[in-house]
Amino acid sequence: MQFIVRVGVDLAKHVIQVHAVDAAGRRIVARSIKRDQFLAWCAQLPAGCVVAMEACSSAHHWGRRLRSMGLDARLIAASFVTPYRMEGSSGKNDMTDAAAICEAASRPRMRFVPIKTCEQQGIMALHRVREGIKEERTACINRIRGELAEFGLVFGKSPKALRAALADVLEDASNELSGTARLVLQRAFDHWRALDEQLRWCDQQIGLHVRSSPEARRAAKLTGIGEIGASALTASVGDFKQFKAGHQFGAWLGLVPRQNSSGGKTSLGRITKRGDDYLRTLLIQGAKAAVMSAPKRDDPTSRWLVQLTARVGWQKACVA
Repeated sequence: MQFIVRVGVDLAKHVIQVHAVDAAGRRIVARSIKRDQFLAWCAQLPAGCVVAMEACSSAHHWGRRLRSMGLDARLIAASFVTPYRMEGSSGKNDMTDAAAICEAASRPRMRFVPIKTCEQQGIMALHRVREGIKEERTACINRIRGELAEFGLVFGKSPKALRAALADVLEDASNELSGTARLVLQRAFDHWRALDEQLRWCDQQIGLHVRSSPEARRAAKLTGIGEIGASALTASVGDFKQFKAGHQFGAWLGLVPRQNSSGGKTSLGRITKRGDDYLRTLLIQGAKAAVMSAPKRDDPTSRWLVQLTARVGWQKACVA
């Protein structure tokens, strides 16, 4: 164990595969370890040993635990690990994955994922729950619309229009709604209101996070970034100094164009859409508000947005 300098770890729920090498890259250990025995095995590693894992579920938890033990825990995006699997796509298993992670961690220019704190993960859990509640609320509204349409009752597309009319519809005895249908729709309406209440609670918690975080407060002042965007960005990214420039941050989020360039000829396509879909969605939604209101402002960015919109169109200007 004292000769191990680097360990690749393939995480799973119950069994963890490790692949350890020495300074020359020779394999020393390749075995599977039960989850409850993993930390005891890692305690035998020399101090400062590199322990690399894919940035997947529970990876940040293990990273914090290993760093507290004096080990150099590192997380690698899964897309960066795949090219180092010697067996290719046809030879994927826990052993080859652990070996690929170990090999990828040895590359001097490899980019690692910063390990999140417990506070960061707590805020991100809040955002994920909020998104789940939004999806559930949309599904509930669509169910109500579908059932009303079965009785010939159709309303405007906005949830506000449906909410305003639903109470009167349930009380109107002249429509075709049966007694059972009225009871069912009343329960669905109550569920809708309960989801709205849960969503308001999530928004309140996000607001508290923004007001308690100096970084989030500064981000919320930027055009097109409100409380939700500021909270999600500061919780997900953490230290923005890891990016050398804004363009590098855009590439990390997948907002730069795909390239298929060769022979000195540049060929650009759509954006790569790498990185966090949720953050990218929030930024583009905020950018739409900034582009729509740009003619009302006279700062350099707004003037540039007006010119860009006229040249390339509204959607491309938003992404830009």
